Amino acid sequence: MPPSRLDAVYRSILLTKFFTKGWGKPENLKRIFEFRKVVANREACYNLIPRDYPITITKDEEWSDCHILEGFFLSPFEHHVPNLMPEETRNAYFQVILPSKWTSHKTKPMCLHLAGTGDHFFWRRRNLIAKPLLKESGIGSILLENPFYGLRKPKDQIRSSLHNVSDIFIMGGCLIMESIVLLNWCEQQGFGPLGLTGLSMGGHMASLAATNWPKPIPLVPCLSWSTASPVFTQGVMSASINWELLESQYFSNKEYQNDLAKMVKIIDQDDAFLAGQHFAKHYPESMFRVNQLKREVKVLDGDAKGDSNSQNNNADRTTNNNQSNSNENNKDNNTMDSNSIKNATNLRIAEETAAAKLFPLNLISNKFKVGESNVLKGVCLLPVSKHPLFSGNKWREREALQFMRGMMDECTHLSNFEVPVDTELIIAVCARDDAYVPREGCMSLQDIWPGAEIRFIDAGHVTAYLLHQKLFRSTIIEAFERTMKKYPIDNS
Repeated sequence: MPPSRLDAVYRSILLTKFFTKGWGKPENLKRIFEFRKVVANREACYNLIPRDYPITITKDEEWSDCHILEGFFLSPFEHHVPNLMPEETRNAYFQVILPSKWTSHKTKPMCLHLAGTGDHFFWRRRNLIAKPLLKESGIGSILLENPFYGLRKPKDQIRSSLHNVSDIFIMGGCLIMESIVLLNWCEQQGFGPLGLTGLSMGGHMASLAATNWPKPIPLVPCLSWSTASPVFTQGVMSASINWELLESQYFSNKEYQNDLAKMVKIIDQDDAFLAGQHFAKHYPESMFRVNQLKREVKVLDGDAKGDSNSQNNNADRTTNNNQSNSNENNKDNNTMDSNSIKNATNLRIAEETAAAKLFPLNLISNKFKVGESNVLKGVCLLPVSKHPLFSGNKWREREALQFMRGMMDECTHLSNFEVPVDTELIIAVCARDDAYVPREGCMSLQDIWPGAEIRFIDAGHVTAYLLHQKLFRSTIIEAFERTMKKYPIDNS
């Protein structure tokens, strides 16, 4: 299926703009790129953080349905790369959701949840996933506040609008190291087994954190993939970036071109080769998909134009089939194809409509109309070469875009980090029609992490987030069960 239309509409409604001040200072980016090499080494990164890293508990309360702890600690990132973090971001705040009483003295499972884009404070993760997870399975949760979000948001930052591209890398480095602090703390408290999860950006951050934990750990990244590069250069969020500003800064300061560009590497660089490789790998499925799309358009048009178009469809399909087949058999086959397409389309429309109803945004109903091209104006659902800014024969020469891809791959591509200790404990849940996190042309998680399991939801990013929380929770439970079966807790 094509990328979700609801993803594009929802993104077009939101006001948040990213990287409104540009790339960040060149000297800061250099320090980040150098420290990335340290963070990418599991042993080196893990040993930077003392097992008894100081944590302050500020709240200990019994609620009607759970036991709540809250606390904070100074981010280890500030210790090792000082003066990069805005002052408000330096303390890491967290909330712990525990059962009022553990049902077992032997197992006290705990899952660390990292936040997705725009997920400020704790209430959303606590109510949508942590408390239901506790009720359904007895798994406790730790919710870590992202740097630049909620309690850690700089005073001059509006909503989730990170000022600089460098901020997203600071966020990632912080969360990797802060996750180690909290997992170590959990072990000291006698909790276990321990797990990691997150939705969207949180899923990718959880994946990065898992690469630096020196023990087997269940990991359930939801609605994420192998790199953040396509999110900001290819998905619908690319339209929320001021590319003109980034390009202007890139060409006005030679440090970006001469020094920084040489420090990063695009992982999936040869688009033409990848496209050819994909076609060869999936032929004849690729041709079937092309023909299916043609039929789908005709079927949808036929709903409005009547039976005459249906007869044309039959004629077209008859030409494509063996000439010896009877017209009657072709008609039956075409009816089945049409019904299948209609059913899939109707299911998709119904699901996205249900998701749209959950938004307090009347604009969606006004904008979410088939055939309304203005809905997607400025929203990039196709590779960036089709975006107005990068259109034309010379789009590949847009060095700012390539620099962005290189930076994102350098600091977020999972192939630049170590493989988790046991990939069989990883279950990734992806949205098949995700317009926020495009997968085309990117390394598969299974290629980077052999043994990991990937599951797909027939939905877009927004629809999956709104309607499939229960599936995310059940997958987390399954990953923990798989871990306890493979690594039983010692009774002694």
